[in-house]
Amino acid sequence: MSKIEQFLQGKLQERKDNLSIRNLSAAHPPVDFCSNDYLGFARSTELKKLIDEIVATIPNYLNGAGGSRLLSGNTLYTEETEQFIANFHQAESGLIFNSGYDANVGLLSSVPQRGDTIITDELIHASIIDGGRLSHATRYKFLHNNISDLEAKLKLAKGNIFVVVESVYSMDGDIAPLIEISNLCENYQASLIVDEAHATGIFGKKGEGLINQLNLTEKVFARIVTFGKAMGTHGAVILGSKNLRHFLINFARSFIYTTAAPIHNIIAIRSAYQLLDKTDHQLIHQKIELFRRTIKEQNINALESESTIQGILFSSNEATKQASGTLQNKGFDVRAILSPTVTRGKERLRICLHTFNTDDEIISLVKHLKELN
Repeated sequence: MSKIEQFLQGKLQERKDNLSIRNLSAAHPPVDFCSNDYLGFARSTELKKLIDEIVATIPNYLNGAGGSRLLSGNTLYTEETEQFIANFHQAESGLIFNSGYDANVGLLSSVPQRGDTIITDELIHASIIDGGRLSHATRYKFLHNNISDLEAKLKLAKGNIFVVVESVYSMDGDIAPLIEISNLCENYQASLIVDEAHATGIFGKKGEGLINQLNLTEKVFARIVTFGKAMGTHGAVILGSKNLRHFLINFARSFIYTTAAPIHNIIAIRSAYQLLDKTDHQLIHQKIELFRRTIKEQNINALESESTIQGILFSSNEATKQASGTLQNKGFDVRAILSPTVTRGKERLRICLHTFNTDDEIISLVKHLKELN
């Protein structure tokens, strides 16, 4: 065995030994409490119909983009869709990226410069961490949702300052104190960047997100809205000023040096927004309220969350994997989130709620969770 193969095998063995090895699985128990398809758009026949109707109106329809946006891959339809989305979220402009990861890496690696400062919540998305590393800016983390610690880091900051948070956190499901954070950014002349991945489609009158719901659109430098969660499609958009859009076109490497999304994907995104406009936005919150009420009645210790993401903590990878396996055997697709994805000792079952989960399914899941305690 070569030296590099020995290294690979050794690192994999470490993961096996601490029960944190990752494996792909195509098995999906029938009752979905796992996916990010919060509004059921990914499985929606109505969305498929909307997509097909628009596809039929596009002449010379191509299966692939054939190149990057700056070469052969751009279309007028894509640019119109970007402005349509920006208008929906009450932003000046928008630029579509192939994924939320690409958007975060592109934004954080290009706008902050050496000598600038990036301050992130300690539970921020990995893609934001990776983008910040590429920027060569000074980076600080502040304690999760802790305004005092954020201010302490702001006092250390130099150059252009960027504060980066999620509106709804992907593993805990809790909400950032966005009003307090935006006020603090204003006091320290810092630019606020908010990842709305898990708020889009869930919060706001029409699912615009928490920034719109809290009337903070004028106080945010950039928003990242992803389409692979409640929107049921794929990709992401960075919302901000026209200057920001033009800057990213010129400097965001994850935008410049990648093949553009095919027109079918852009059509799917546009169609999802049309469906969102017709969606009953109270239904998902009724499901969340039912779950929260039922777990409290059963005295189950869960993380505090008003979102579709609900966490049940366990003490180890082994205990969490056993709990997940038990629920999957009973037909519930609930996945274990293990360290190092989350802090050791805070491993959890990450339960995602959807509009298509019936009340009986939610009540039954809680009953089985109670049996695990």
